[in-house]
Amino acid sequence: MTEDDGPSIPDLVAAALDGDEAAWEELVDRHVPLVASVLRQFRLSPADAEDVRQIVLLRLVEHLGDLREPRALPMWLIKTTRNECIRMVRAARRVVPYDPTEAQADVRADVGDPDEGLLREELSQAVLEALGELSERDRTLLLLLSQDPPLTYKEIGGRLGISVGSIGPTRRRALDKLSTSSALGALSGSGSP
Repeated sequence: MTEDDGPSIPDLVAAALDGDEAAWEELVDRHVPLVASVLRQFRLSPADAEDVRQIVLLRLVEHLGDLREPRALPMWLIKTTRNECIRMVRAARRVVPYDPTEAQADVRADVGDPDEGLLREELSQAVLEALGELSERDRTLLLLLSQDPPLTYKEIGGRLGISVGSIGPTRRRALDKLSTSSALGALSGSGSP
């Protein structure tokens, strides 16, 4: 990470553990887009997504001191958010009323191909892991570019402190790094061990 990106994640973690509120806020601000990207994959209701986000932040407060490697914080957040989303989805399934008189054919029609769902889940997980391998600046840029509704280049440049003209080339380099990451390589069988 360069000095332009601000304090490193390990420095922010150490400062936050020492009670520095500004460091804690910067840690949260830097990683909110990452958490949001995981939440979008699960298509939770806005209320459930906010609950998961709050639970993830609570887990971060509880376990920040337990991180053996502070640079692994993005991956920890990805996995924690994913696990909390899965827990939320499972809990919602338990409380959804079911009418046994409905035709089973309708239920089977909604299921789809289980292999397709599994492959989609594996790809999503590999992309999240690949994002975790990127520098914070590259990861943040790609997450900002994938916002829905889309942000303008001016808004993205303002958030990252870079010129609008450098967003495209920076995006291209970030996507190149993403496509050659070990996580996506492992998915295709050509990744490094």
